[in-house]
Amino acid sequence: MRNGGKFRLLVWVWLLTAEIVLAQLPSGIPTGPTQSDTTKRGVRRSSSGSALLDDSTRRVYGPKTTLWTSEQKIFNNQGSYVPLDTSVLDYHQWTYLQRLHNGYQDLGNVGTALNPIFPLPADGIGVSSGFTSYRAYYDDQEPVYYNTKSPFTRIRIIWGGQGRSMTHVEFSRNINPRWNFGFDYRPILVEKQLQGAGRGDRQVISHYYDFYSRYQSKNDRYSILFSFRRIRHRVNENGGVDLNADATEEDFYDANARIKLTTISTEELRNGFHIFQTYQLAKPMQVYWTLDLGRSINVFNNPDKSTLSFFDTLVDSAAVENSFRFASAQSEAGIKGSAGFLFYNVYYKLRRYMVENSSWDSTALAALPFSRSGIEHYLGGRLRLQVDSSRFLQAEGEYLLDGNYRLQGKLTAPWFEVSALSQLAKPAFMPQAYRGTHDYWANGLDNVFTNQLGGEVRLRRKQFLLAPGARYQIITNHIFFNFNDSGVQKVLPVQATGNQQLLQYYVRMNLPLVKNFFLRPMVTYSSVIQSDQDALQIPELFVNTQLAFENYLFKKAIQVQMGAEFHWRSTYYAYGYDPAIQSYYWQNQVRSISFPFVDFFFNGRFQGGRVFVRYNNLMQNFLGRGYQPTPGYPAQRPVIDFGFDLILFD
Repeated sequence: MRNGGKFRLLVWVWLLTAEIVLAQLPSGIPTGPTQSDTTKRGVRRSSSGSALLDDSTRRVYGPKTTLWTSEQKIFNNQGSYVPLDTSVLDYHQWTYLQRLHNGYQDLGNVGTALNPIFPLPADGIGVSSGFTSYRAYYDDQEPVYYNTKSPFTRIRIIWGGQGRSMTHVEFSRNINPRWNFGFDYRPILVEKQLQGAGRGDRQVISHYYDFYSRYQSKNDRYSILFSFRRIRHRVNENGGVDLNADATEEDFYDANARIKLTTISTEELRNGFHIFQTYQLAKPMQVYWTLDLGRSINVFNNPDKSTLSFFDTLVDSAAVENSFRFASAQSEAGIKGSAGFLFYNVYYKLRRYMVENSSWDSTALAALPFSRSGIEHYLGGRLRLQVDSSRFLQAEGEYLLDGNYRLQGKLTAPWFEVSALSQLAKPAFMPQAYRGTHDYWANGLDNVFTNQLGGEVRLRRKQFLLAPGARYQIITNHIFFNFNDSGVQKVLPVQATGNQQLLQYYVRMNLPLVKNFFLRPMVTYSSVIQSDQDALQIPELFVNTQLAFENYLFKKAIQVQMGAEFHWRSTYYAYGYDPAIQSYYWQNQVRSISFPFVDFFFNGRFQGGRVFVRYNNLMQNFLGRGYQPTPGYPAQRPVIDFGFDLILFD
């Protein structure tokens, strides 16, 4: 079917779905019941004279009776529940690149490895595994906690063009007014965009699920939160496009272009068990305890040795599967409380980590210059002085008893914001030591020192916003993977001997144009002041812009947002990707040439659900070429995506 036929078919399916759902829903905006409501309507008398709720003609439960909060709000004593968000604003941004504001590079398909375009500080100051390319698919799903008056179910189905699909099933209900239980299930099933054999020939197969619960005592002094989370994320790697010397640029973006790998796969299995308990001793003081048990397993599978020429070298000819297993157990106990505008917290944290039996043999493990397991002791605290939701000062610090630390603070007011971070973190384990089929190293890396300072001025008037800002970042002992074409192992971890200094200026705006039209540009200019060993490779200019019409239609029965989005980044050397170690690496051989991404979208909200249609990458139809987010990997070709939510409250 040609593109025009696909477009007409998707529009017809969208209109038919919306019509069916709308036809089954009562009119009016769902609201929670009030005393007057149950007195004047919604109550009928049975033959015995008892009062029965009449929910057959009037929707009683809805977004205003389905409330949610997060563990962070509960911890900060800001745990008041808020109504369910059913807005359509930016609902069409369903891929992880879109939800992360294009701030990451991938391999041209949903679910593939991700890498931040701008350097980010480590998540913690202790030892970590070092595998981060698939972490966003797990971290993005942290559960929230509900208080429902009725069973709540939300089903989100996305039919992306060319076999890119995602589903999210969410369920929650109160067992009693003080005890809630729920779960999430989210599969990602994405077909190959290059050299696909047809329907069902998938590049990405990912299954995530979690279970969670919250219980509060009758007097609200004791509360416990529990969650278990698991993801298995599998990717069939293609190695990028393999072209001969006579190929043209158009051939590179052809869906039938030859690929470099056909039998290689990578996988991440990650799970986490979490408990948070708190008990109020007195009005300004609570004691709390948390427990986190986590494990991650990263796997590289190469059953066919005919592809060995793609990789650097051969370390272990017998190995078919490489695995890296990292486990941690963490317990934190402390006191916290609120006194007037002030929130405070002091804690002690004990953490144990271990690299479990991986694909290394015992000889390689014994030869490591450091232990593969250890215990870390932390002391820390948090302070927050909050006048209202727009005026607050917060600070927190954490000290690892061997000398590492993290200090950060933020000052926020209606017209400005200032933030600062200083951190000395341990190097991750994987760049320190690794042994696989194609890679081996054992390093002695130093701690990584990071300083950040940022500020933003906000000029507001009604719907108008002008917010210029700046960020300064300095990194000492920066660790990255480097490509060296002359070495036996071409991709190796390197620690820069000097400093990396990055200064960024940006401006973001919300400009009301004519009635109900808004222009939202954000432009970032990056200047690399110092980059020893040329370790930082980032685009000089980075642009995201949205032009949207937003309004209610048909007597406010439907809320709509429609418009166009534009993304552009200047030409730069994007990092390459090595599937054998699931890591991106520095390279200076292939440039990612600037390309204007233009997408069109329509979002609609009706009572009981939401719907969107998005057309991706319009300009490739006119320019005859696409974009390489990662060298050798073409970005998503022009395609139409369609998705919808169904929300049930009974």
